[in-house]
Amino acid sequence: MQLVHQDDAMSTLIADLPAETATAVYARVDRIAKTLRGGGETRTLEQLRADVFAELCLGHRTAEARTEVFVHVAATTLAGVDDHPAELSGHGPVPAWLARHLATNSGSVLRRVVTDPVTGTVLDLGRSRYRPPAALAELVKVRDRECRMPGCHRPSHVSDIDHTDDWARGGSTSAANLTGLCRRHHRLKDLPGWHLATDNTGALHITTPTGNVHTSRPEPLHPPDEVPAPF
Repeated sequence: MQLVHQDDAMSTLIADLPAETATAVYARVDRIAKTLRGGGETRTLEQLRADVFAELCLGHRTAEARTEVFVHVAATTLAGVDDHPAELSGHGPVPAWLARHLATNSGSVLRRVVTDPVTGTVLDLGRSRYRPPAALAELVKVRDRECRMPGCHRPSHVSDIDHTDDWARGGSTSAANLTGLCRRHHRLKDLPGWHLATDNTGALHITTPTGNVHTSRPEPLHPPDEVPAPF
């Protein structure tokens, strides 16, 4: 089977099948397509065959099925402020009008993604995804450098990426709510009496079962500039 992407957000699906199987598939598709003609239907027979084939493959003619395609589009394009092309994962650029059409479909789900305006790195996925993408996980690991539990020096690149405020209880998948903890301290966090919280400065506050509070901040990668930048 081959999937060949074409221009104008179209693709061709090719499958080499035994002659009897291919004939049976075509006969079924053709029979259903011909029953849809008339009654104000504006699609050609060839278009109906293609649509019926897709519906049968996706199971839409036997049971409601859900499939996912990811279209990356800027909020300004979605709002109609500009017409920058969107990106269809696995295909490439698609026109802005198609992205807006997909976004307004009743079965579509919109997910807010916050990115760094300079690098484009993902900073916040809200609550749409539990697992951070590679770019966000890398950002947290580089930022933390080591396990954030005070006194632990296990490198962050071999540590777990943990939601400080549990995702299952409303925590977001964002740089502000993700911390690097080694596996031992990740498990310790879930024991009775332990509580972890972050503030808007990025500091991690750890409360122990005895009530002591320890604060952990990522070590800066370089000393702060003594002379303010001119901008």
